Amino acid sequence: MVELEIQVPTPFDPFAEAKESDAPGAKEYVHIRIQQRNGKKSLTTVQGLKKEFSYEKILKDLKKEFCCNGNVVQDKELGKIIQLQGDQRKNVSQFLVQVGLVRKDQIKIHGF
Repeated sequence: MVELEIQVPTPFDPFAEAKESDAPGAKEYVHIRIQQRNGKKSLTTVQGLKKEFSYEKILKDLKKEFCCNGNVVQDKELGKIIQLQGDQRKNVSQFLVQVGLVRKDQIKIHGF
């Protein structure tokens, strides 16, 4: 009899490398969302920045850059969240990349 060696392919996981690596942002994203208030009013939230960043200084620069008001909210599950008045999603994402706080592929923009 002839013996045949059959290799059964193992399932390929395309994300296995990203799960194992400790690269900054391999698992963590910065989420930029918009919440509708009443009428035309809206609220932009930024969540997922690293904890070692000073949220107050980032907020101060964002408020000055985009001429809007905002604050930092402490959430039990999500941690610190930056809230800004108006639809500032694109502005915030460009600002965070330009300043060098996050990479462009780490940002997820939600809403509409």
